[in-house]
Amino acid sequence: MLAKLIPHMLPVSIIWELELGWLNTLEETDEPWLAHKPAAKKSISLSISEYQNCSTSQQNEEQSNVANLVMEKDLKHLCQLIEMKDGGPTWIQMMDHSIPGMRYQAWRRHPKTGPPQYHARTVFEDATPEMVRDFFWDDEFRGTWDAMLAYSAIIDECLITGTMIVQWIRKFPFFCSDREYIIGRRIWELDGSYYCVTKGVPCSSVSRRTKPRRVDLYYSSWCVRAVESRMGDGLSACEVLLFHHEEMGIPWEIAKLGARHGMWGTVKKFEPGLRAYQKARASGVPLSRPALMAQITTKINPGFPRSLGVDDNSSETEAPPNSTNRSSGSKIPKLLIFGGMFMLACSIERGILTMAFISGVARKFANLRQSL
Repeated sequence: MLAKLIPHMLPVSIIWELELGWLNTLEETDEPWLAHKPAAKKSISLSISEYQNCSTSQQNEEQSNVANLVMEKDLKHLCQLIEMKDGGPTWIQMMDHSIPGMRYQAWRRHPKTGPPQYHARTVFEDATPEMVRDFFWDDEFRGTWDAMLAYSAIIDECLITGTMIVQWIRKFPFFCSDREYIIGRRIWELDGSYYCVTKGVPCSSVSRRTKPRRVDLYYSSWCVRAVESRMGDGLSACEVLLFHHEEMGIPWEIAKLGARHGMWGTVKKFEPGLRAYQKARASGVPLSRPALMAQITTKINPGFPRSLGVDDNSSETEAPPNSTNRSSGSKIPKLLIFGGMFMLACSIERGILTMAFISGVARKFANLRQSL
């Protein structure tokens, strides 16, 4: 629910979105202080001919200025995460949910330094890796299912590697400024699997402002690949393995609480969003510019995954908690609830909140605790 009180990535990402889902549910209440008018979304489209007519000199310049922001070392790091060989702490499972057409599992870990990290596995039935890849890359269509994306724009791109620099502005509640993201992203391909890296990058062409507040530390990357369907009809399902973390300027304990209780509310929008995207593509709707860029991938040498040279210390994934563990882990101490509210009040950038407001939010935490 943290995300609801105080919302990238991710990108989503894709859980995208993990720490922000809580905020979406609060916006649906009748509380007048939660009213927030969304900003207009920017859509962009581009014809394939514009890519084909790009000059060699322009491509070479883009290759040097843009593609170097997301490089092979980023691919290597993603592969280490996928293989659980990055040397990080144990992943602790948070949830395991299913709805018709989709299964979702999520884990969390908290490294010694830096914000909480999240790992998710989503399996979509009756979906190809190419369709799911485009779905999560398509910022123009994202506005139809991701209510927190207020604005998106392409700042720069490389037509050789498909690398993009994009700007996102994500909505936060009125008592906290919105967040701005400058994201570099690129896709690699190996045997029909897609390795999609997105991360925060520097960008001198976009001036830093007080509001919206820029999020510099942002990482939301995933692997998209075909897997066996639960229906038993072969590789007709698609698996998405996501790794996400970001520093939003919010107390980490509050962020973890919000992600835990608001994540599913956000993630379950993926399934209807993907089905709407499949229908739109089947109807012949022209591809958006981000979707076209998603189809420009860098081929991976088949020997690359075996030559990672990863550390001997592997991270581990904890088995799903049983009902006893879930019950004991859900008991939130009163000190954390009210202490969290104090930290939240101290972290807000628009001045000191009234006691009535803080008490109202505290009651929401108390109600949540009783329902666990």
